[in-house]
Amino acid sequence: MNARLMDPVVSPQRALSAQAMAYASVGNVAVGFDILGHSVAGAGDRAVVRRIDEPVVRIAAIHGVVTDLPLDAASNTAGAALMSLRRALGLRHGFEVELHKGIALGSGMGGSAASCVAALVAANALLERPLPREALYGFALDGEAVASGSRHGDNLGPMLLGGLVLSTRDRLIRLAVPESWHCALVHPHVVLETRQARAVLSKGFDLHDVVAQHANLALFLTGCQRGDAELVREGLKDVLVEPRRAPLVPAFARVKQAALDHAALGASISGAGPSVFGWYERREDAQRAAVAMAAAFAEEGLASDVLVSPINGPAAALVDEEEAA
Repeated sequence: MNARLMDPVVSPQRALSAQAMAYASVGNVAVGFDILGHSVAGAGDRAVVRRIDEPVVRIAAIHGVVTDLPLDAASNTAGAALMSLRRALGLRHGFEVELHKGIALGSGMGGSAASCVAALVAANALLERPLPREALYGFALDGEAVASGSRHGDNLGPMLLGGLVLSTRDRLIRLAVPESWHCALVHPHVVLETRQARAVLSKGFDLHDVVAQHANLALFLTGCQRGDAELVREGLKDVLVEPRRAPLVPAFARVKQAALDHAALGASISGAGPSVFGWYERREDAQRAAVAMAAAFAEEGLASDVLVSPINGPAAALVDEEEAA
């Protein structure tokens, strides 16, 4: 399903300000490096965007779990995305942005992407003719590149459309999965920067492993399309990226095994890490697995945050003041 989401036109009374929430995500989903991801309910970034007469983008303030981010718009993912939007549309007005961070950076949960997407969705609502969600994708890629150094959409796509999304260079395609399927996502309180995690991938890969990964991706996608859990279980195995990144995640093998021991369809590193995820056919299994995964991190002396969410998680959305409170 290639969803097309159109943000509602904001009424004249609210046309000078809007705010939006973008939710966390599991990037890569093990077998889809840089192209697959799904959104996760329970954590997110909120952006308040105000339309201003000056033809600039200004980051007014940053609050929440991360505050030491650049206030210079060109160096901030949200600011860079809105600058790209202004240039492309030839806007005469500018935007002032206030970010409320609910996702830690370096968590493997799409923290940099969430700020970028939330700001774009809010700013889009202030346009005379809001754009379809897919049309925001290129601007989001421009913002994400500021943080990670590359234009990859595995976090951006699911935040924009919700659920499991295939994000190529130019397209976003939402993929169907059964409504009952859930994800357990556990974030240990340790920082792993995306650039560091990408550095271990600089050397080439063996052709045999590349072919095996392609086969796993094909099985996984077919299983999702058919709602066939056994095909997903067979395919949800990363033979390329996980082996190189696993040493960067404390107690990874133990945490992954805890996920698998509770009937996971598969488990791996979320995004660049250090968060670890597992997929489950039932919410109850995901809840039990999340507890076991957190306990495995605790054995390493690490506290962690736990999220259990439908794989068909939420898309970024406009919120009002009561919802934001």
